[in-house]
Amino acid sequence: MSIVEELIEQLREIQREGEAAVAAAGGAQELEALRVEYVGRKGGRLTAVLRRLGELGQDERPAVGAEANRVKDALSALLDQREAGFAVARSGPRVDLTLPGRERWKGGLHPVTQVVEEICDIFRDLGFTRVAGPEVETVEYNFSKLNTPLDHPAADMHDTFYLDDGIVLRTHTSPVQAHVMEQFQPPVRVVVPGAVYRRDPFDASHAPAFEQLEGLAVDEGITFADFKATITAFIHRFFGGAVPVRFRPSFFPFTEPSAEVDVRCQICGGGGCAACKHTGWMEIMGSGMVHPNVFANCGYDPEKYTGYAFGMGPGRIAMQRYGVTDIRLLYEGDMRFLGQFS
Repeated sequence: MSIVEELIEQLREIQREGEAAVAAAGGAQELEALRVEYVGRKGGRLTAVLRRLGELGQDERPAVGAEANRVKDALSALLDQREAGFAVARSGPRVDLTLPGRERWKGGLHPVTQVVEEICDIFRDLGFTRVAGPEVETVEYNFSKLNTPLDHPAADMHDTFYLDDGIVLRTHTSPVQAHVMEQFQPPVRVVVPGAVYRRDPFDASHAPAFEQLEGLAVDEGITFADFKATITAFIHRFFGGAVPVRFRPSFFPFTEPSAEVDVRCQICGGGGCAACKHTGWMEIMGSGMVHPNVFANCGYDPEKYTGYAFGMGPGRIAMQRYGVTDIRLLYEGDMRFLGQFS
């Protein structure tokens, strides 16, 4: 083996040993010692090899010098890379201290969910039990058992979102009334929150999918006065005793007599706005005395029992509670808006 070949092999062996030593280094001080040992100008192993260039002829020196520079560059780059890694480990993650402070994000209940929970708590104190039911219903429970023939105009208003023949996404939480009456004998007092689906327009006070809360009370001797007193007690507790309430005659197939329940618009104070359609009143529920046909369809004796039912939209009630002028804000998922309620 010639002296040139011997020196080039020594350089490559130095590179192999240096790379292994740098990879195994446990800290910055050890790394600095390796830098001196391998590429240091005084006493470094590369320097020791280069000192033998005088043994070579003029035409042999460039090959050895080029290989020495290549090995030096490779080891220096590896040393710099490991040194940077140790520096990051010492300083930790980089933090820009000039940025404004931000609180840790935390979740919270949606404003409509908050309203649902409060309503259920109020009715619990009035003797009602919270129950739930399926969002996918049969036409029989969604319409027929509630005294709503499929050819009735009231069914046409909600006749939508069919999943299969005779299967529909429920258009109200009222089907749970039928399930409850089939499973339990009076006295019955339940509230039923849950999602419902309709073909309503998506405007300032309507949504095609929204949360509804149903209520049902059945017993012997329940009168319209009991119904009116219960609803008024709920509204005064939720909104405050000074809020005006009105009961308007209306029609629902499953109640007779029927009434719409309005409260003075809390957004405009009764002056008229887009949310209340400039009437000064916000409808918050439909209600009435349970129709005898509904009792008969569900196995109750209409000659023995009476009761009342109501259905309200917690979204509209949330609008009144928080002064929201457009119901769409509650469902668009804008965290800048929803974050203020958490």
